[in-house]
Amino acid sequence: MKTTRTHKASRNQTPLLVSVAESIGSTLGSIAAKADAAQKAMSRSHVLGKFEREGKKLVRTGKSAGRKAARNLAKNKTVRKARRTLRRATTAAKRAGSRRGKARK
Repeated sequence: MKTTRTHKASRNQTPLLVSVAESIGSTLGSIAAKADAAQKAMSRSHVLGKFEREGKKLVRTGKSAGRKAARNLAKNKTVRKARRTLRRATTAAKRAGSRRGKARK
């Protein structure tokens, strides 16, 4: 008596195997979705990178404008004259104070 084995599932096991396969597939799908969401959360988004670049650019232009304004103030004739007058007044006050101090001694 010769028996042959077949790899086919019997008819009553087929629905069970199908449901197990569907369960495994859905579990793997949900794991893959969670992994993808975690990876996206960890990486910088395109929009965030653009905002950071624009912010840095704005800071650079602000600093540049400040330096240019300071340079223009240093070159401005009226500002230089005012600074000179203030310096003379300060030194004159210092001299007068030192004279007063010497006269008291």
